[in-house]
Amino acid sequence: MKVLDVRRLRGPNVYLDRPVQVVRVALGDLTERESNDFVGFPDRILDAFPGLAEHHCAAGEPGGFVTRLHGGTYFGHVVEHVAIEMSHLIGRPVSFGRTVSGGAAGLYDLVIECPQDERADSPLPGALLEAAILAVRQVLAGRPAEHERALTALRDQFEEEAPGPSTASIIDAARRRGIPVERVNALSLLQLGQGCRRRLAWAAMSDQTSAIGLEICGDKELTRQLLHRAGIPVPAGGPARTLPQALDLFADLGGPVAVKPVNGRQGRHVHLALDTAEAVAAAFFAAEGDVVVEQYIEGRDYRVLVVAGRVVAAAERIPGHVVGDGTNSVEELVERLNADPRRGNGHEKVLTRLRMDGNATALLRRQGLAADAVPAAGRTVWLRDTPNLSTGGTSIDVTDRVHPELAQLCGRAAAIVGLDIAGIDLRLPDIAAPPPLDGGADGALIEVNAAPGLRMHLAPSVGTPRYVGGAIVDALFPGGGDGRIPTVAVTGTNGKTTTARITAHLLAGSGLRVGLTSTDGIYLDGRLVQRADATGPRSAQAVLGDPTVQAAVLETARGGILRQGLGYDWTDVGVITNVTADHLGQDGLDTVEDVLHVKALIAERVRDGGTLVLNADDPYLRELIARPRVRAERKRLVWFSLDPDNPVVRQHCADGGTAYALAGGQLVEMAGQGRTPLLPAAELPGAFNGAARHMIANALAASAAARELGTPRQVVEAQLRSFSPYDRNPGRGTLLRVDDVHVFVDYAHNPAAIEAVARTVQTLWGADRCVAAVTLPGDRSDQLLADSARVIGRMFARVVVYPDADLRGRSAGEVPELMCREMRRENPGVRCEQAPDVAEAITKATAMSGPGDVLLVLYEKLDPVLSILRSMGARPVDAPTPAAPVAQR
Repeated sequence: MKVLDVRRLRGPNVYLDRPVQVVRVALGDLTERESNDFVGFPDRILDAFPGLAEHHCAAGEPGGFVTRLHGGTYFGHVVEHVAIEMSHLIGRPVSFGRTVSGGAAGLYDLVIECPQDERADSPLPGALLEAAILAVRQVLAGRPAEHERALTALRDQFEEEAPGPSTASIIDAARRRGIPVERVNALSLLQLGQGCRRRLAWAAMSDQTSAIGLEICGDKELTRQLLHRAGIPVPAGGPARTLPQALDLFADLGGPVAVKPVNGRQGRHVHLALDTAEAVAAAFFAAEGDVVVEQYIEGRDYRVLVVAGRVVAAAERIPGHVVGDGTNSVEELVERLNADPRRGNGHEKVLTRLRMDGNATALLRRQGLAADAVPAAGRTVWLRDTPNLSTGGTSIDVTDRVHPELAQLCGRAAAIVGLDIAGIDLRLPDIAAPPPLDGGADGALIEVNAAPGLRMHLAPSVGTPRYVGGAIVDALFPGGGDGRIPTVAVTGTNGKTTTARITAHLLAGSGLRVGLTSTDGIYLDGRLVQRADATGPRSAQAVLGDPTVQAAVLETARGGILRQGLGYDWTDVGVITNVTADHLGQDGLDTVEDVLHVKALIAERVRDGGTLVLNADDPYLRELIARPRVRAERKRLVWFSLDPDNPVVRQHCADGGTAYALAGGQLVEMAGQGRTPLLPAAELPGAFNGAARHMIANALAASAAARELGTPRQVVEAQLRSFSPYDRNPGRGTLLRVDDVHVFVDYAHNPAAIEAVARTVQTLWGADRCVAAVTLPGDRSDQLLADSARVIGRMFARVVVYPDADLRGRSAGEVPELMCREMRRENPGVRCEQAPDVAEAITKATAMSGPGDVLLVLYEKLDPVLSILRSMGARPVDAPTPAAPVAQR
């Protein structure tokens, strides 16, 4: 039993609305065995992992898995549940799991939920599966499951990768507001919102945090001077670059002083209440650089959090310490304190472990103690001078006690330094009293911190937790906005690229800067910026993360959905053009129903109140709205059709709904009983005087999407007229002329698409004038290739077949041979020749063509085809008058 492949679906997917890991497992010698085939195994695995007793499995209640275990279940399912249980044991909360057949005996795909903010390349899911397999193997062999060591390593890794408390609080607050949020790699950098409404946050810093403010806070003496000039009570003091300067300041200030590095942070090398020249000298050398020597202020230590000029939380901070019990040594008390699960290393948890280092030893010595000393019961033993949580301190929430005048002072201090988010450190007798008028014994503001830690407010040791992540998100998105831009997702078997391109063009007519993902690349404001197959989640994220984009149109293909999930959580509009046979034999898709299941995800991820645009002429899509996850009753449904008398459209409009249809030769918007023409079909560029009915369907779908996002009708009409196929829809119905032969270039590669394009050219030129140079992708099933070839054989008498440059696992000549064989089976009189490549195919097919003929070129890669045709002198031309009448409804 072993892991063969691990892949992560980063967004909503066909299994779950959250990320999952899909792990292919080979059961090996356990292929034909089940859990109850091994005497005692169910009880032994439950002894090793008692938490399995709470797993619901398909029963929907605790104990469901136990029933399956005793009744007999395959070992892929057992490993799935053990992996989920081990995930819980390391504090990694997941609950969803599913095991499905991998398409062959003994192969299973284990689908297990992943934490939403776990990085996509994390090795944890795979490591958990390996550990689960090992544990199951050990139990099967009658040995104890030795998984504790593995769990310790996995737990450490999970805690290291997980977002810290500050970052996690901002993520949680954003999601509560419905704001999309992405964590960048394993960093604390967050991208919140989309496009031009996108904001960035890095822990408690935002893209509004002033770089000058950061520099000022990094210089404690400059901060002190600026605040002093503004009348803020701060300690007296000054900078020292040399020991004599530090000692002179100590002498001038008189009494205890504090010494801290000019650019220190997190309490490092800060020394308090120094009352001798020797202590000042030791602190100066420990700082290893310039220092600030200032008056030491007695009092309680407070941290006040200011966000957007407003105090949102305050805490009294207590330095790291232990309390004696009369039995245990200081060292043992520290060990017991660090066993608290809330304590971790650095900032990974709400509290930080105490360390018995040189600072702790020195402070113990000042208290007359050593690490092995046993302090009396109730005695407080201090291990740190400074109260920073990063050195083991704790906090008490005092937010409700902050004096209003003191809150104003803290807001002023943050503004003077230039920070939108600031941690203000104060030494005061009581935070509930009015602020002191000068920085003396009555208290003072001792520091302003950029990127302040939020842990003390999120989980104080005593008092009410404060929702400070929400305050930061509210400041980034004032007024309750969700940070989203208008988005359209387009999918379908055929026509999705053209529909996406038209939709983007229509939206741009309202002055929006539109980001578009498509099969040939990423477009920003109508300009190609990256050439690639950009129909997967990474491309969607690239567009949605671009701060110049005001609206997004995302072509979303089957492959990206199955291999990586969606690149977004919700869209405003989802468009499904049609569902027909294609890609069968790939990625576990065997039937059209399988394809529909994948495409349905676009419908499921239309937000509540959004719009779902569907093809009423497609029987599969007419059934789609009955699916529970589509929840059509919570979305606006808009149909489009080439037949205004389609019963679905007729009933929908009778019920007051909206549809778009071809009626009387016009593209028409139908709202209730009203009909508003948008454009004559004969005037739609790329529709070839109405002959290309599939192009009309694409335009109807795009018009529906644009109108649902508020694009005015007049803009839709004008933009449809200006949609130049050659410039804006390359490779889809591109018409050229070489000498006296027309060349029609298209991307059709399944039976339905090939038939639609073939009917277009036959309508324009007549069936006897049509020649074809075609290829089909080799990664389709033999049956699908045969069906496509038979359509070609039925509709063309002269054909040249060539292999794609990428054989996709086929042998050279295998696909052309299959195609010619099936064409001749369909039409014994067809003239079918083979060519070794696309260049030779076009040359041969051109030689087959006579004056006035049309050559249909079906391709896999557009650029080589256009390059060949240009070398032959090809030039764009207008559509001819149809040779056959175009149906007008």
